[in-house]
Amino acid sequence: MSNSSALPISSPWTASTAAAIKRYRIDLVSDTVTKPDVGMRQAMADAEVGDDVYGEDPMVNALQERVAALLGKEAGLFMPSGTQSNLAALLSHCERGDEFIVGSSYHSYVYEGGGAAALGGVVPCPVPADENGNLRPDDVRAAIKPDRTWFARSRLLALENTVGGQVQPQELVERLCALAREQGLLLHLDGARIWHAAAASGLAPLQLARPFDSVSVCLSKGLGAPAGSVLCGSRDFIGRAARLRKTLGGGMRQAGVLAAAGHYALSFNLPRLGIDHENARQLARGLSGVPGLKAHEGHTNMVFLEVEESRRGPLIEFLAARGIRIGPADSRIRLVTHLDVSRDNIREVVDAIKAFFR
Repeated sequence: MSNSSALPISSPWTASTAAAIKRYRIDLVSDTVTKPDVGMRQAMADAEVGDDVYGEDPMVNALQERVAALLGKEAGLFMPSGTQSNLAALLSHCERGDEFIVGSSYHSYVYEGGGAAALGGVVPCPVPADENGNLRPDDVRAAIKPDRTWFARSRLLALENTVGGQVQPQELVERLCALAREQGLLLHLDGARIWHAAAASGLAPLQLARPFDSVSVCLSKGLGAPAGSVLCGSRDFIGRAARLRKTLGGGMRQAGVLAAAGHYALSFNLPRLGIDHENARQLARGLSGVPGLKAHEGHTNMVFLEVEESRRGPLIEFLAARGIRIGPADSRIRLVTHLDVSRDNIREVVDAIKAFFR
């Protein structure tokens, strides 16, 4: 008999870590670990629902329209996940044998299972991204192939904002998009954390999304919803994406229960993102000057720790024993603040990390 509680072999977490998760009081692994609060759960319980595969769920329809309006697009499509949303966008824009140009560290290239190539025959062409996720226009220009039969057809430029918690400079984004347009490319934005980019930059989501043909945004990263992303673009584009959503197994029935969580997140959790950003700054500054540790302060809700390799595992275990979860033990350990982490929690984490290095 299989053990359904066992972690996959490919998981970065050990079984002992998995068993300890219930003990964690402070979880800084990601802003996807948030739990719906009482208000969100009540909104989900009260949701009016219908069959979304037939386009009859009023909460889903309203959410799609709401997010599309926030981003200045004609239509939206509710998806179970950001991975599926990005994949549907790539496959809607590209045909088999086409190529999409993407940053070498971007989520749609590195962390989404190679879905565009595996399921759509679409070839990724990675170009170098610097430590802040920025692409150089010259590198993008060099990656665009001539229209010759022996090359994959360069079809799409796929950008991301934020990247590793860093807001992409809007002037650079617009230069890259203008370059792509001049060369006949379409434009997609993985805006999973576009809400964070807007809060940190002071620019409206509509302004950040304006240069793009399509934008994918997430409701479970930072906004506290249990699941869901929305893909936005023209009506024709969303029509193609809806067919692909069905093909990819993303058709849901009474999805209004999840859409209600998205509405609640936009109304109540979106306006408070600045608190998470300030908590991240306090965390980074509280750890500055600790011998054996470098804490990198970012633009939004992420802090990265540089720790000697031999001490990464012991640090994670030391904090876990105190009910604090970070990790995994990569070359830079990411700590992410979110609505379930308070200012008092930040002080406790700073004190615990300092105690370890003492």
